[in-house]
Amino acid sequence: MMLQSIDGIFPKRMLFLAFCLALNACHTPRSQGPEPSIEFTRIPPAAQGGRERVDTISGRVIGTRPGLQIVVYAHSGPWWVQPWPDRPFIPIRADSTWSTETHLGFEYAALLVDQGFRPPPTMDVAPTKGGPVVLVNIVKGLGEAQLAPTKPLHFSGYDWKVRTIASDRGGLNNLYDGDNARVDSQGALHLRIVKKQDKWSCAEVVLTQSLGYGTYVLTVRDASKLEPAAVFSMTTFDDWGGNQYYREMDVEIGRWGDALSKSNAQYGIQPFYIPGNVFPFTIPAGTITYSMQWESGRASFKSWRGTSVNPGASMVAEHEFSSGIPSPGQERLQLLFYVVASEKYPMEKGSEVVIEKFQYLP
Repeated sequence: MMLQSIDGIFPKRMLFLAFCLALNACHTPRSQGPEPSIEFTRIPPAAQGGRERVDTISGRVIGTRPGLQIVVYAHSGPWWVQPWPDRPFIPIRADSTWSTETHLGFEYAALLVDQGFRPPPTMDVAPTKGGPVVLVNIVKGLGEAQLAPTKPLHFSGYDWKVRTIASDRGGLNNLYDGDNARVDSQGALHLRIVKKQDKWSCAEVVLTQSLGYGTYVLTVRDASKLEPAAVFSMTTFDDWGGNQYYREMDVEIGRWGDALSKSNAQYGIQPFYIPGNVFPFTIPAGTITYSMQWESGRASFKSWRGTSVNPGASMVAEHEFSSGIPSPGQERLQLLFYVVASEKYPMEKGSEVVIEKFQYLP
């Protein structure tokens, strides 16, 4: 009896299993075809970005579908959406090709995106696939990297490069001119803001070497009465350090476009929007010496009256940051004097900042 029952049940189970397999096969999703891919058919040269020069980047999308578009970013410092933040979407033509103008960068990223994607104007790190971003393809620019033209300058025993192309700092696109930075017969560095071609022309000098951990000291003549829209800063910056917020740490003098601000200077580390990463203070009239001591896990800022950091000097402000401190990389020290966007208190006349000396103590 037992054997007969087993023999009777076994064929039924086999039939049931076959039925289930067939039913499951009917519900197996059909193939959607190959995954989409992005090809580049024209790649611009590898070059440091600037508004003065554009080129064309083109490509083809394999396996696209209706509703998808292309967004392009160029990598020069941050990743910048191309060609402009107010028109980032590039249509895919009927023959699956796409093309757009782009400002130059060291690398270029093409994103295949859904209609719901809202491209940020800049990104600190390379864009990645996910959500409305269906696919990302990143390619290096062609040829040996071309750095933006600069003018050499020697100050306080160090070699610097003076910026000569436009920049978007402070919410404005300002001109930069090599003639806006000079060293006088006494060895002091003069940075100025002047009106040229109905635009403000600013100054930026960058150290030619990376110094890393140590103490950076800068002595600046009276800058307490700068116009509200003028900002002077001593900044560390690494174009390739997006994963560490460009290794940016700042001593900044200015009111950021607000004439009613109670402070006219600040210490900061990035990102600035994290509470505690900015320390505002007020500098008095007269010469001030600023220092930033950069160590592993700590950045200590101090400001004194006068031209020295001797124990007897009168302290103006001091602050220590101990969280989010970057490690050394390819950062360079920058001295910048530029105009920020301010509808209420726009820049009205030219200005000058004089730096008496720079020192670095390992």
